[in-house]
Parts: sequence; C-alpha cells; structure tokens
Amino acid sequence: MDPFQPLLANALTFAFEKATLEGKITISALIIVSMISWSVIITKGRQLLKARAATKRFLAAFREAEDPMQLFREKREFPGAPAYEVYASGCGELEYHLENNPVTVKGKKRISLESFQSVQVALERGVSAEALALEKGMIILTTAVAGGPFIGLLGTVWGVMETFSGIAMAASASLTAMAPGVAGALIATVVGLFVAIPAMFAYNLMITSIRGITQELDNFNSEIMTDLEHRYVDNRALADEIADALRNLNLGQAPQGPATRA
Repeated sequence: MDPFQPLLANALTFAFEKATLEGKITISALIIVSMISWSVIITKGRQLLKARAATKRFLAAFREAEDPMQLFREKREFPGAPAYEVYASGCGELEYHLENNPVTVKGKKRISLESFQSVQVALERGVSAEALALEKGMIILTTAVAGGPFIGLLGTVWGVMETFSGIAMAASASLTAMAPGVAGALIATVVGLFVAIPAMFAYNLMITSIRGITQELDNFNSEIMTDLEHRYVDNRALADEIADALRNLNLGQAPQGPATRA
C-alpha cells in the first residue's frame, strides 16, 4: 500500500460505495444540512464582526459629542451597529416630542416626563429588535447540532438492518459478507458527526458573542436614557412648575391705565 495514500479518504469512498440507497439519501440530506449550516456560520460570523467594529466606532463618536442628539442631528450613520439603531429610534421619538409637545424651561425646549416614557419605550423596542436580528438564523445551527447525529444514526441503523437481512437471506454469516454493508451503514453516522461538530463549536462561539453585544446594548440603553433625561426632560418639582406658570401668566397680562372721564 502506498504510504502517502489518504487512508481516511479510501475508507470513506469504500463505505459510500457500499452504502444502500437509503443510506445515500441520508448522506445527501446531511450534506444539504451541512451546506446550509456553513452558510449561516459564514454569514452570521461576518455580521457579528461588523457589528462589533461598527458599534465600537459609534460609541466612540457618541461619547465624544457634547450633546447626546448631536450625531442624530448631523445625520451621521454607522451601518451595521446595533447600538446606533437603538440610538436612532430613541432620538427620532425625542425629536418628535420636541417639535410637537415641547415644554419651555428657561427659554429652552424640553419634554415632559410623560413624553419621555414614549422615548424609553422606543429605546427598549429598539434593543429587542436588534437582539432578535442578532439571533436570527441561530436555530439552524442548533438544529444541525441536535439533528445531524440522529439523522446519521437513522441511516446507520437502516443500513445495518438491511445488511443483516441480506446475510440471513443468503445464509452466510462470514465477516467478509458483513463488513461492506456495516461500513456502508456507519458512514451515515460519520457524516452526521461532521455536520454537528462544526455547528456546535460555531454556535457556542456565536451565542457568547451575541450575549456580549446584547449586554452592551442594555448598558448603552441605560446610558442614553440618562443622558437624554438630564438634557431634554423637564424634571422640575411641581411647585416650581406652578410658580413658573404663574410668573408667565403675570408677565403676559398687559397693565391697564386709569379710566378717562367723559
């Protein structure tokens, strides 16, 4: 035997040639599952790498800005950054209330606490939407991890069953008669493991990265809510609001002159 000949390749080729029709159908199904799994691994891996890099750039720019609304008003964009999408959702809602439901405090536009609750809802909705977008497609990897070995095992059991049935009908129980059929049956399990193992490692790495990004989104959500509240929300006490309202009312009344006699 040529020592440079790939032994594993020869074994797989021999086993595939001896596999039954049902075994070959099972292997073909597993190959399709593997192709879909690898497409998810590559696509999701690129998405997560882009998300981390874009989020890093966005957070650096956001923390350098003097006003939390500065990036939004300058229409700067950070494609692929989940934190930016959350930021844009919250700032869009805040801008709406500043235009339509403003509260004037010392000559500056603010919004009421009731209006700020809508901004909080928009931010939280953005966080949820981005978390779902990050997790999209991960079900395919979990299916490959859980289903691949079982699909392969089904093909193996079926192949072994047919092998023993053939041996019984031929009334020959020699190892030479059994080996090809058993080898052809076992290749289905081997292919199932080839599908499941890469998907398992990829899933564990990606789900850890997704959890990290999601936690980062939650932290940013708290940060942006605090910044917006300090800058744009009317947090005056009720007594101060009443006093300011009365002061504005008094200033708005024009002084009346003495009545003239006829």
